[in-house]
This record gives sequence, C-alpha cells and structure tokens, in this order.
Amino acid sequence: MENETTPLEKVNNWIKNSVMLKLATITILVLLLLIPTSMITSIISEREHLNNVAVSEVSGKWADSQLVNGPILTIPLVYEYLKDDKTAEAVKYWHILPKSLDINGTVDPEKLRRGIYEIVVYRSALAVNGSFVIDKMPDENNLKTIRWGQAFLTIGISDLRGIEDDVVVKWNNRDLKVEPGSRISDIAYAGFTVAVPDLTEAFGKDLAFGFDLKLQGSRNLSFTPLGSNTNIRLTSAWPSPSFNGNFIPDDREVGDAGFTANWKVLQLNRNFPQSWVGSGEAEKLQNSAFGVDLILPLDDYQKSMRSAKYAIMTIVLTFLIFFLVEILNGRKIHPFQYTLVGLALSLFYILLISISEHANFNLAYAISTCAIVGMISLYSMSVFKMPKLSMLLVATLIGIYGFLFVTLQLADYALLMGSIGLTIILAITMYFTRNINWYKLNIATE
Repeated sequence: MENETTPLEKVNNWIKNSVMLKLATITILVLLLLIPTSMITSIISEREHLNNVAVSEVSGKWADSQLVNGPILTIPLVYEYLKDDKTAEAVKYWHILPKSLDINGTVDPEKLRRGIYEIVVYRSALAVNGSFVIDKMPDENNLKTIRWGQAFLTIGISDLRGIEDDVVVKWNNRDLKVEPGSRISDIAYAGFTVAVPDLTEAFGKDLAFGFDLKLQGSRNLSFTPLGSNTNIRLTSAWPSPSFNGNFIPDDREVGDAGFTANWKVLQLNRNFPQSWVGSGEAEKLQNSAFGVDLILPLDDYQKSMRSAKYAIMTIVLTFLIFFLVEILNGRKIHPFQYTLVGLALSLFYILLISISEHANFNLAYAISTCAIVGMISLYSMSVFKMPKLSMLLVATLIGIYGFLFVTLQLADYALLMGSIGLTIILAITMYFTRNINWYKLNIATE
C-alpha cells in the first residue's frame, strides 16, 4: 500500500512551493526594509543639519548674508500741534531716495572648511555712485521748520562685521565723515550715518555722492532698489549663482568661469515713492530687495537624500530578479537570503553619505556602487549556482545605479527621467513574464 501524504505534509509542501505565499513574503520583507531605509534618511537629515550648524557658526564669525540698503537722505522736520490747549512740537523725518543709483561690484567667492564641512563665503568690492535731487517739498500742514542743516545720509549694511575697510563718502566732491550706527532703525536696522553739509540752498540741484565699499559675507548678497533709476552690475568667478528676490537680472551670463549680471530697476517697478515723511514705507523697502545666492549646486546631502528616495525601487527590482530566477529556474531562495540582499542594498546609502563627506560625490557613488554590486553578485553565485544568472543580476544592478546616477545629475529633469525609467522597467518586466501561468505555477523542488 502506497504511503499517502498527510495533511501536515501537504501544508508543508504548499508553504515551500506556493508562489503566492512567496510573493506575500517578499512584499512583507520589502515593507520591513523600509524601516532601515527610513533610519538612513534620518541619518542623512542629521548630517545635513550638522552641516547647516557649521555654516551658521562660520557665517557668525566671518559675516552673514549681506543686504545693502542705501543711501537714504533724511532731513528732520519740526511740526507744531496743540496739546492740552498748549502748543507742542514733534520732530519727524523726511526721507528722500536717490534720483540715480549705480552699483558696480565684484564678488570673490571662497570655500572655508569647518571639520569635514564646506562653507561658501565671499569678499565683495562695490563702487556706489549716484545723486539726489530735492525737487518737492514735504506736506506743509502744521510744518514749522525744516532743519536743512541737520540732514544726514543713512547707508544700511545688514551685518556690520563684514565691512573690511574704512568708508569715505564723497558728497559733491567733498569727503564726509562716516559715523557708525543708524539713526533710523525702522528703515536700516544696522549701518552707518553720514552728516551732510547744510542743504538750505540745495533745492532743485543735483547732489552727487559716491563711495567704495569692501564687504565680506556668506551665501547671499542683496540690494534695495532705492534709485529712481537703479543700475547694478555684478561679476564673480562663482559658476553656480541663484538670482532671487523681487527682480531678476535683465542681462546675465553664467558659465564655468563665473557669472555677470545686470539689473535695471525703475521707480515705476517699485511699490514705494521717492520721498515720504515718517516710517510708513519701511516694510516695503525691505520687501523689494533682490540679489544673488552663491550656492553649492545639488550638494552631497541633497543628492544622497534624493537617491535614498529611490531605495524602494532598487530593492523591489533586485528582489524581482531573485524571484524570477526562483520561479523560472527552480532555484529555491530562502526569505533570509532575500533579507540579506535587501540589507546590502540599504547599506549603499550609508556608504554613499559617509564617503561623500570626505571625497567627491561622484567618486563616493562609484565606490559605493562597486562595493554593493560586487557583494550581491558574489553572494548570488552561491544562491543561483549559474554564472549567467549572476551576470544578469550584475547588469541589472549596474543599470539601476547608472539610471539613478543620471537622474541625480539632471535636477530639472529628474521627475521626467524617473517616470520614463520606471515605465521602461515595468514594460520589460511585463514582457519577460507575459507567458507565465500564475495559476498553475509552483516553485519547483530542488
């Protein structure tokens, strides 16, 4: 009498040979591997935070981002009013903006290091010239006196630590003394003040000014378009500028040798007048600023974070190769072996971020790819026991990491490349599995 298969043996055989159970197991493994992947992205974020802290510390000692806001001509006004049936006086400031403002400057970038972190700073040399014209009187309602002899210029500099040399302001070909600090903090919180000669006879005349400013800062240099006609020209050897703020350059050239940018802003382009009394326009001045960021394009942490977002794709495609080898070639692969391969794939991102902190990102990517592909391919030789299948796996992994590398380089086209790549991968998978009868398929027993 033949031995009949017991129910327990049937269940055991089903567990070993069921394709659907294997698919469910692999799916659970993929989901579980999202845990270490999530931990890796947290590590990348932590390292990026440490980099930002280093940037802040260096900027705090060198000089932070700079905003040049000025010059602004200010004349005190004395108004008379009644208070408790008595005459009282109040002093208000009459602010006048330049008729023309021309700034020509060079920005020389430098890279400083704090431990393993790299920070971009700069030294700039700015030549500021222009003129004022007082051609309109303030509101004369209750106006008692205009103190023409107490007029002064305010030149706002957001971080005074960045001023490298003494500043001499020329006013109608006269050298004027510069005093530290701003008297009108609502318009220029930090900066310096220049007392100008008596303006009693200045109505309707051109009042020319000019000064040179050597200013150091980090990451950003911005300006406020105060002139009725504001013209700013910057040149720099930095190849990766990012123009920001309310206005972009009218003309710009960006290349490997650096950039040249020209801004022209008219009074009609702004939302504040050429003169006013009080502090009502202060916020509008700050909101009109524009300038340039000296950025590190797609820095290593951004690239590493973006690559980690593709971890699930890498794991799924690699598991797909193992699964197809298992069902089409009768090679039983244990879930533990899938797990080891998945952990090796997750290790790629740790290698990438750790090596890129000490070397070029492209080199770090190549080293990490070679290490992981080599490790998985050698392991697959003992699992598949067929060199051709291992070579197919190597080709697939190289294709995946190559596709990912190209996608990381094309920042503006990353989504397009990713969607096209995934579509092609799905099409290839559908082609190679088109003839499989999933209802009758079982994993062959070795």
